Amino acid sequence: MLVWAKQRKQYADLNASASVDSCRFWVNSPSLCALCIVFCLSLSSCAFFLPNSQLPILALINFILLIQGYFLGGKLKGLIVLFSTQLTITLLLYMLFHDSERINEGVLAVVRILLAIIPGWWLSITCSPHRIGEVLSWCLPHKWAFVLAACFSLLPRLTLEVKEIYQMQVMRGAQIQPKDLSRPKNWSELAYCVLYPLLIQLLKLSKQMALAAQLRSFGQHKKPTHWPE
Repeated sequence: MLVWAKQRKQYADLNASASVDSCRFWVNSPSLCALCIVFCLSLSSCAFFLPNSQLPILALINFILLIQGYFLGGKLKGLIVLFSTQLTITLLLYMLFHDSERINEGVLAVVRILLAIIPGWWLSITCSPHRIGEVLSWCLPHKWAFVLAACFSLLPRLTLEVKEIYQMQVMRGAQIQPKDLSRPKNWSELAYCVLYPLLIQLLKLSKQMALAAQLRSFGQHKKPTHWPE
């Protein structure tokens, strides 16, 4: 009963956030959104191509983006979990193949990946998905821009789906809790119990989106409009 009530609360929060108009986003102008996309692409590229001596400057810029994104309602838990998991796996692999001689290289590689991810996280919080789709349609086919914008807008729902699938599988007795995943033999159970159901949910969701777009005659007009036009 408690789990059911918790799920109802999660869906209520998600529906409430989805019903809020684009005014909750910091950037709603297409021109400003285009500048933000170029800015984020530049930062993500610099994370891989800048020399090590200039990484602190890039880290400072990303830290400012983290602070702004946090005050705009972004959640840092996902980034922290991703960084911790990636760092643990990378260090284990470096220890396995290179002993402890090149651990610093592994840490630096994970830090660079994190610095490349943060701008995209900030972009998804500050810019409306509708405006992102409109900007992408300037240089991409409208169908491709629609798919990318839909991916941005559906990230919260996908996150909720992952949480629910994980909680239900744990209640069924699946050995996929953090202490269980410390044993490599349980990794296959994680894929079978969480990743496969998530893939099925993604296929169902993509079919529903395609049907909704077809019923709205998407792709039949040379110059489609963008919400809230």
